Amino acid sequence: MADRIGTWIPVFGVVVSPALLIGAVLEYRAGASALRVGAGASIVACAVHTLVRELRRACRGPSA
Repeated sequence: MADRIGTWIPVFGVVVSPALLIGAVLEYRAGASALRVGAGASIVACAVHTLVRELRRACRGPSA
């Protein structure tokens, strides 16, 4: 059960992180710093990387 929960947490991260990126782009268009867009893009990249890592681990099965 804990393995399934551990897999679902990155899924929620991938779902939420594009919303943060969209918010950062809208803030940038309103005059905010471009660093917000860079931070939003890095959050999305980290979330996708974490999801891929967790899915690979889940496909290998439980470790001994």
